[in-house]
Amino acid sequence: MSSSVKLNNGHQMPLVGFGLWKVNNDTCADQVYNAVKTGYRLLDGAVYYGNEVESGQGVARAIKEGLVKREDLFIVSKLWNSFHDKERVEPICKKQLQDWGIDYFDLYIVHFPISLKYVDPSVRYPPGFTYDDKNVVPGNATIQETWSAMETLVEKGLTKSIGISNFNGQLILDLLRYAKIVPATLQIEHHPYLTQPGLVQLAQSSGMAVTAYSSFGPQSFLELDMKRAKDTPLLLEHPTIKKIAEKHEKTPAQILLRWATQRNIAVIPKSNNQNRLAQNLDVESFNIEKAELDEISDLNKGLRFNDPLNYGIPQPIYV
Repeated sequence: MSSSVKLNNGHQMPLVGFGLWKVNNDTCADQVYNAVKTGYRLLDGAVYYGNEVESGQGVARAIKEGLVKREDLFIVSKLWNSFHDKERVEPICKKQLQDWGIDYFDLYIVHFPISLKYVDPSVRYPPGFTYDDKNVVPGNATIQETWSAMETLVEKGLTKSIGISNFNGQLILDLLRYAKIVPATLQIEHHPYLTQPGLVQLAQSSGMAVTAYSSFGPQSFLELDMKRAKDTPLLLEHPTIKKIAEKHEKTPAQILLRWATQRNIAVIPKSNNQNRLAQNLDVESFNIEKAELDEISDLNKGLRFNDPLNYGIPQPIYV
């Protein structure tokens, strides 16, 4: 099991978790069960991933077999863009809890700072970015309206902590002006090609823990046939990363994850391979030298993969 980072509300969040993005429905329950059995205690899910029911089945099996108790786990999910209207937040959170088969989330995150027109779950679920399977239709909710509804979830015990994801500095500064509950975490794309040091510093100095997703850079986006990812040298094969991995007798993946965790940034990798699953959890048993951390950070290109525009979705949140 990994060590943890203390959130601004006193709760402890594991520094290494298992990410559920692109985990197939037919294998998800088994993968979640195996992750828990391997030692993972943080599970990072979302409406958008479309596998919360199966994730909950994996959790239920692990609890039934006595591997863990519910309180041993740190379960994360996210509010999707179509449910930002204040009256939609609590009902969708309750639906997600029902899908997981649990009574509360440990952390519930605003997935994107994007409000889209409501799509009833009985019509299409998860709704994705489109309103009618074709058109992206904006909603009317402000971030302030949505955040106020998120704060109510804490008051009602539906989640212990709330956080944000894919927010830039200006949005964070604005949110901090009116938030009664400061976000416990900021989840962002973070890897050596996109280091975002100013954003990380702003979040951490404001009392938010930072969680990195897509720690391996372009690797996660190759199966999505993304041109930007295909045109970018793989971090797992980068000479700098391989050199440092060989020196420490670790895998390139472990070096990329340790580069984050050694700077107190949480990570949520996934793997279908049992050996890599265990290796990804073992990223605190060694330290990278300061010069090596800097050498990895110097690979920064400001190269973002998880941008709606890269998927042909007209939501220019990073321009």
